[in-house]
Amino acid sequence: MYLPEQFKVEDRETLYDVIRGNSFGLLVSQVDGSPFVSHLPFLLEGDALVAHMARANPHWRGFADDDEVLCVFQGPHAYISPSLYADEEKAVPTWNYTAVHVYGVPEIVDDAAAAYADQKKLVDTLESGFAEPWRLEDRNREFVDGMIRSIVNFRIPISRIEGKFKLSQNRPAQDQKNVVDALLGSGDSMAAPCGNLMAAHAAFDQESE
Repeated sequence: MYLPEQFKVEDRETLYDVIRGNSFGLLVSQVDGSPFVSHLPFLLEGDALVAHMARANPHWRGFADDDEVLCVFQGPHAYISPSLYADEEKAVPTWNYTAVHVYGVPEIVDDAAAAYADQKKLVDTLESGFAEPWRLEDRNREFVDGMIRSIVNFRIPISRIEGKFKLSQNRPAQDQKNVVDALLGSGDSMAAPCGNLMAAHAAFDQESE
């Protein structure tokens, strides 16, 4: 992706946090010579992504070519009005956002026990916030195994990762503070997380304000 130096984030753990917090991503590659996208839940395990898709989805058949694929994860984002800047006459509207791109060659998980284990980890992770988590191991195993046979499990060892945090770093400190205050005070469900992320990377001295 287009990655100006001031917006580039290279710390892998920071980028992994974005993936963990926004794990429903896009898998992008070629199918029959044309771009193809699948919207999938991903689980970050070590330095690899774990995912699955319906066996009827033609996307996975291209994995046999051993070509690199792209996974896209979108973090907090928000519209930024130039009215928030000290000199709005010399500014235009923009969008602040975070994005992580992951590259790697998918590996299909053929082993039934490994596929079951991957699904259990995904379910346990997604159910962890519930008071009474739904557990895969409590279901009828014959039914679960049948469902697992209808999907294709795969892993993507991460060969390359890019991160972009476009958070007004190119604006003066006062403008950044104005944007943070506006986002944190907004009723937009994505604006406040974007404001919190901006505050964590702020160039202004928050304690002195």
